[in-house]
Amino acid sequence: MGSIDKRNRLSEEVFTYKVSKDNKVFIYWQGKQVTILSGKASERFLKAIEGKEHKEAQLIMAKATGNFKRGNEKGKKGRLS
Repeated sequence: MGSIDKRNRLSEEVFTYKVSKDNKVFIYWQGKQVTILSGKASERFLKAIEGKEHKEAQLIMAKATGNFKRGNEKGKKGRLS
């Protein structure tokens, strides 16, 4: 994970998520909602994040948002690939 997290941002709690009653997943970056996953995407996300430790969970949420690879975290939305 060292080559992925060169700036050591994943050790902080930058990303959080909440699951609604209808299984929609709301992903937040620094308290701001950046994406919503529903249907198959939310199912894949919840399976992927289940039982993961903190850094791995942060990486999964970063990947789900899409535009957090290049350091251009300016509120753009993305999808889980």
